[in-house]
Amino acid sequence: MFAFGSMQRLVDKAIGEMAEEKVCARIWSRDHTVWKPQPEEIANRLGWLTVAEVMTGEAERLNALADEVRAEGYTDTVLLGMGGSSLAPEVLRKTFGVKKGYLDLAVLDSTDPGAVLQIAEKLDASRILFIVATKSGTTAETLSFFKFFYNWVSQAMGTERSGNSFIAITDPGSKLAELASRYKFRATFVNDPEIGGRYSALSYFGLVPASLVGVDLHRLLANAQTMVRRSGPSVSAQDNLSMLLGAAMGELANNGRDKLTLVLSRGIEAFGDWVEQLIAESTGKEGRGILPVVGEPLGPASMYGKDRLFIHLRLEGDDSNDSALKALEKAGHPVVSLRIREPYDMGGQFFLWEMATAVAGHRLGINPFDQPNVEAAKVLARQMIQEYVENGRVPEEEPALSGDGMEVYGDIGADSPAGALGEFLSAPEAGAYVAIHAYVTPTPENDAALQGLRMKVRDRTRLATTVGYGPRFLHSTGQLHKGDAGGGLFIQFTCDDTKDVPIPDEAGSEASELTFGVLKAAQAMGDRRALLDVGRRVIRFHLGADVAAGLEYLCRAL
Repeated sequence: MFAFGSMQRLVDKAIGEMAEEKVCARIWSRDHTVWKPQPEEIANRLGWLTVAEVMTGEAERLNALADEVRAEGYTDTVLLGMGGSSLAPEVLRKTFGVKKGYLDLAVLDSTDPGAVLQIAEKLDASRILFIVATKSGTTAETLSFFKFFYNWVSQAMGTERSGNSFIAITDPGSKLAELASRYKFRATFVNDPEIGGRYSALSYFGLVPASLVGVDLHRLLANAQTMVRRSGPSVSAQDNLSMLLGAAMGELANNGRDKLTLVLSRGIEAFGDWVEQLIAESTGKEGRGILPVVGEPLGPASMYGKDRLFIHLRLEGDDSNDSALKALEKAGHPVVSLRIREPYDMGGQFFLWEMATAVAGHRLGINPFDQPNVEAAKVLARQMIQEYVENGRVPEEEPALSGDGMEVYGDIGADSPAGALGEFLSAPEAGAYVAIHAYVTPTPENDAALQGLRMKVRDRTRLATTVGYGPRFLHSTGQLHKGDAGGGLFIQFTCDDTKDVPIPDEAGSEASELTFGVLKAAQAMGDRRALLDVGRRVIRFHLGADVAAGLEYLCRAL
């Protein structure tokens, strides 16, 4: 169901233009000029179009791996990866759970020492299969995780058996492929190099972990192929759901409705985190972008400005959000409702949103397959790490003010942290949004505190809000934060780590020049500097050791 109200004519016009320009057929023929005159980072990024069919032939191999490790007594698998390497597996685990007798899955995508210790202190080294997943094979976080956990397994089981507890998913010829060979990994899955990370849900990156938790791969891929056929080149633009959704996303964003607010039925809520990365990293560039808003509970129509597009993913039989969305539609907000019969339709939804995002990129006039601003924060973080290695400390600035158990950094005129937050949120520009960046340990307690603060911010400002743990969000929404039109207000939280964890210089070596705490601090400072360098407004609150108390204080202040 598509209800665009007064903006219907814009979507109809976009569909008509795409039909005339044969956009769908050109995408399937891998014509890079759909997006840009030059083929760089387009022509070699379209492998996702046919991956569902290819992977159907690989399903039994993946099922055999799952049977093998189950027979050997493995009970858990931990995925070490970031962004496109970790989000689809996390969605599938949260959506389908764990089939009886299969391995439970945890995802580590945080350099916070507490997050690393949550794995090391909770699980039995002899029963964990680690999945080291990185397309490039050089992702700093992923390789740091591997070095730490290789040593951890070796201490428990001996180096001669350690490699058998690891499998790799990567591109051909990557550094990770070399490491997997050197350390005698159980298996290496070499992915199609023409699939970008955020378009890799239906490749080895998504399906190897899915097989280990007992997802029916044939059923998931069959649903994907059904959506592929419904999105094919012979389907008219008016009947092609991928074209309709992509046209709506792109055209409404071009006309101010660039805050795509996802409303998901309980049971498929985790899918929003994957969509968030796909849209944000694909569209946020060249001064344009679509901000995906995930996990923000619905409020009355008066809470929202004229920059929202609501998209409802509704499981059959769930009417819990229907009345609220009907009220929003009546108030003039565009609303799309996509009905999902059952969770295995996720296979089709992966492809639907990949194609729709590519189409939205066409309407926005950008390349949806590159990420030109992601490297800036990485470069700055590396510079700070180098200074730490050389001088024994990460460079730090003086706080603008201190009080109430925290320090505040930024251009601040207030005399208290509460006043600084209120000042920062005052008089936002039209079309602004608020992004909360939390470089703290991901825990249920911190989840609740951050969500509570987020809702206070939304209710006070009437702006779209997002929340992300760092550095996880750097591989998700970080591109959009630096590449869009610049309307974001960024609230960064850092903290003191109660414990720190050394990162081995090499797997198998005890030598260590760096810790996870230092890496996280460098990433936080690098990202803040990268945002400031492109003219974004940023305020940082250093919460000390008691993160929950600091967040509660700021929540009360609002």
